[in-house]
Amino acid sequence: MRITMVGTGYVGLVTGTCFANTGNDVVCLDVDEEKIAKLRQGVSPIYEPGLDEMIARNAKAGRLSFTTDKQQAYASAEAIFICVGTPTDKQTGEADLKYVFKVAEEIGQAIETTEGPTGSGPDEKRGKIVIVKSTVPVGTNIRVKNIVADQTAKPFHMGSNPEFLKEGSAIRDFMYPDRVVIGADDKGTGDRLRDLYEPYVRQGNPIFIMDIPSAEMVKYASNCMLATKISFINEMANLCEHYGADIDEVRRGMCSDQRIGNQFLYPGLGYGGSCFPKDVQACIMMGQASRHPAHVLAAVHEVNQQQRARFVEKIVDHYGGDLSGKTFAMWGIAFKPGTDDIREAPALSLMDKLTELGAKIVAYDAVAADNCKRVMGERVALADDAMGALDGVDALIICTNWDEFLHPDFDEMAQRMAEPVIFDGRNLYSLKAMTEHGFAYHSVGRPSVNGADTQG
Repeated sequence: MRITMVGTGYVGLVTGTCFANTGNDVVCLDVDEEKIAKLRQGVSPIYEPGLDEMIARNAKAGRLSFTTDKQQAYASAEAIFICVGTPTDKQTGEADLKYVFKVAEEIGQAIETTEGPTGSGPDEKRGKIVIVKSTVPVGTNIRVKNIVADQTAKPFHMGSNPEFLKEGSAIRDFMYPDRVVIGADDKGTGDRLRDLYEPYVRQGNPIFIMDIPSAEMVKYASNCMLATKISFINEMANLCEHYGADIDEVRRGMCSDQRIGNQFLYPGLGYGGSCFPKDVQACIMMGQASRHPAHVLAAVHEVNQQQRARFVEKIVDHYGGDLSGKTFAMWGIAFKPGTDDIREAPALSLMDKLTELGAKIVAYDAVAADNCKRVMGERVALADDAMGALDGVDALIICTNWDEFLHPDFDEMAQRMAEPVIFDGRNLYSLKAMTEHGFAYHSVGRPSVNGADTQG
């Protein structure tokens, strides 16, 4: 199939590259000339394991190309996937759809001016399929369809195809999906999109074809459920701290219940990234707009925001309320391992608050340092390696559970630090190990280890 991906952000670039990898002819369209120029040189704008090699291989084979030419990209496509950003409006909390609607208008204009068949075989007279892959509130596809139709009287069809890619494992998620969700405005459109996705579900996982509003809602419901689990376990962790229980033991006992499971039930600093915060906020706004308030999701969001503030309170309390003159090492900046994405990252929230309270930060992250520098500027120093960040610091703060942090040399750490103090936002280490190595250790939902006399 001839496919055009509109937008070369995370979703558009990964999806387009994976489609090309199974033999489709894919054009990735973006208005950012600098980004397209780099992609043509084989330089990916995002960090995702395995993506650079896949881009290079498919570009060399002629199945994957990059352009800023809208007319050419739209005219040649049988299917057009809209993958542009839908950021949260800072004033209203709603999803900002201006990029989606702008693209819809341009697609309609391109359809109107395109001559000749747009497909192959018996379906060519049906026209192009316009698929919204961006995460959008329920009802957006109808608005997109109306915008396209305002520009052309030629036939086209609509589809909704929400993405379920996890940063750090996006290629595997696409090539071996748990499920594929397709919303279609008629059976023919659903059949064509099913054919497109069949190569990825040979292991037997389902393709769900449904009405478009339901497909739009699946994405929000899925992400909001996962966000709810994260906030729930963090709320339980906070109760554990107050009552002297250990959240690790509680979690083990709870998650052995098959009805509950163990996914996304790890206590920590809360969720971040480009999806969960935005999607929870969007559902809250959808509830307000429909006069059916999303009370649970409002609480989920509130718990998530408070979780970071509570962790800062631990640090402040340890030092008797005064952080002036303190220097902290911070391991991990990305919102999760496997990505350089720092959008809504807990680390940034902690950096802002701690520096505001007079502390200095020396941060290390193997892949997210450049993004941090663009956001934090000179307010945060960046180290070249994890151990180097510890030299002379008053404490270590762990924000991201990168593999390289899992089994460090604790003796070397203690020697490098001015005081052996760790504030672990990801519960990476056992309380037994911290006691044996003489650290003062504060984690999430577990008793603190006192270590030596390290009060500031």
